[in-house]
Amino acid sequence: MRFLTSLVLALVFLGSAHASVTEATLDNGMRVLVKRDARAPIAVSMVWYRIGGSYEEPGSTGLSHVLEHMMFRGTKNTEPGEFSRTISALGGSENAFTSRDYTAYFETLAVEHLDKALELEADRMRNMTLNNDEFLRELEVVKEERRLRTDDKPTGLLYEQLMSTAYRASSYQNPVIGWMNDLDQMKVEDLKRWYDMWYQPNNATLVVVGDVEGADVVAIAKKHFGSIPRGDVPQLRETPEPPQRGLTRVNVSVPAKQPYLLMGYKVPVIGSGAEEWEPYALAVLSSILDGGDSARLTSEMVREQKLAASAGASYDAYSRLPSLFLMDGVPNEGVNLDQIEQALLEQVKRLHDAPISSDELKRVVTQAVAQKVFAADSFMSQAMELGSLDSIGLDWRLVNVEIENLKKVTPEQVQAVAKKYLVERNLTIARLDPEQTGAQQ
Repeated sequence: MRFLTSLVLALVFLGSAHASVTEATLDNGMRVLVKRDARAPIAVSMVWYRIGGSYEEPGSTGLSHVLEHMMFRGTKNTEPGEFSRTISALGGSENAFTSRDYTAYFETLAVEHLDKALELEADRMRNMTLNNDEFLRELEVVKEERRLRTDDKPTGLLYEQLMSTAYRASSYQNPVIGWMNDLDQMKVEDLKRWYDMWYQPNNATLVVVGDVEGADVVAIAKKHFGSIPRGDVPQLRETPEPPQRGLTRVNVSVPAKQPYLLMGYKVPVIGSGAEEWEPYALAVLSSILDGGDSARLTSEMVREQKLAASAGASYDAYSRLPSLFLMDGVPNEGVNLDQIEQALLEQVKRLHDAPISSDELKRVVTQAVAQKVFAADSFMSQAMELGSLDSIGLDWRLVNVEIENLKKVTPEQVQAVAKKYLVERNLTIARLDPEQTGAQQ
């Protein structure tokens, strides 16, 4: 009772905190979101660009990620590495990441240095030099990253093969890091074109969370970003994914320590045309299968049946395009992939055949509330929530209603989405069959 009471009180706090977000749009179209959190005299600053791996066309994959690397390699006003050295000298930290849907650059530092961080971000939004020698050096870094994360990592390779097999038209088939052949053929001129197309203020959102006043941050944003002219951002033309007509399989045989099975069902996400409640029911379904030690896959396949060394499920309702509901498993010694596949499909059939129990639903909602409370302790988590939603075209205010929407999900709705989407015609199965034993995974 004490724990639940604490969660309720924390949710009240969360609601009021989210309501305090300051929202503004500069004259050049750049969006600004500021959330005050005065628990520590620091701020997290993030600049989000609506460009990622899913914006790329065949033959040009990897551009967004390589450009992210190059954004630290100097401008007309700074030397290569000077951005990072300056933030470090101020006692802060910085980094960046590229996803399918966006690219984000962030700093964590004392609030008195926020002005300098935004000055540097505005400089590289407008003044990147993209030197060829620096590009060639950084391209080799990216290629090595690809080898480590994908080419020489069997599970990463299998995921890449699953995505490229499951999707026929959707740009989610592209690996964010890029195909190696595309990296080999990339030129610095390609990056310059990509930078000029997408790195415009009217394609960006500034998010600041910390001990700051919204009006003050908006004023600083105007000072540094306001003079950057609006650009002609291309109108992205999406190719709809055609309906899948049946089960699709892909087998990967490489040196690996363990076999591995990965399954993906095509499912909708928030804003993709599904019933409003369906993505939340899918999120509940994911947590029923894989939401701690008491979830079905761990408790049954791992502990009771001892079929799997590990088994899991995942689903992200917040993406720009319809996505995949993933399930995976690593067999125990003496268990083969056929048995793992059958066990996972039996779990899906159970969801088809009967609604989940009220106790299971209560567990999932309680976990979601707890996760929300814990995430509120992190300035970075709060900034990530705001920036990611805004960057994929969703209202950031969805963070305020997520828990309530999960609470509204019924056992019958969970069963309904399982029967509607977790079906063979939407399914792609990828199997990793080790070529030899003793190799590193």
